[in-house]
Amino acid sequence: MIVLDRKDHAILEALQRDSRQTVQQLAAAVGLTSTPCWKRVKAMEAAGVIRGYGAVVDRSSVGLALCVLAEVNLTQHTEGTVRQFERAVAACPQIVACYSTTGGADYSIKVLVPDIRSYESFLHETAFRLPGVTHIRSSVVLKEVKAEAGVPLATNAGEAAPRAARSRPAGRARAPRRAS
Repeated sequence: MIVLDRKDHAILEALQRDSRQTVQQLAAAVGLTSTPCWKRVKAMEAAGVIRGYGAVVDRSSVGLALCVLAEVNLTQHTEGTVRQFERAVAACPQIVACYSTTGGADYSIKVLVPDIRSYESFLHETAFRLPGVTHIRSSVVLKEVKAEAGVPLATNAGEAAPRAARSRPAGRARAPRRAS
């Protein structure tokens, strides 16, 4: 596992904002020269921290106006059933996200289709035929309030650390604050 420092976090934040920038632009944005910046990016790619680069596409512009969040329950939770279900979900282009969950549902899926009729067809021709599916509860998204593609990062790696990890060693007093 790779240990990320403040510069790595800054690189990741900058790449999440704009992954099309040049190494020179990226290096300038994070306070490095090009070669060390490039090496850090390559190391994070090799370690799987950076899994890829892509464009953020407006789904309505490409005819996928309807977004549905659905809860899926399986008939049984055997290793074989779960594996078959997950493989079938991975192969289904309309399902753009799938999460194994706790609570009332076994899985939550996000489905993108052109309209409600397309979703009904998806249910009958695809979803109900997925291995092991016994029940699907659908919620149609009325408005997408927030849909961030990136992950939240703290530029200052110390900000993300638990409070106890940042405490001062015993015997070291905090410097007094100056009055303004």
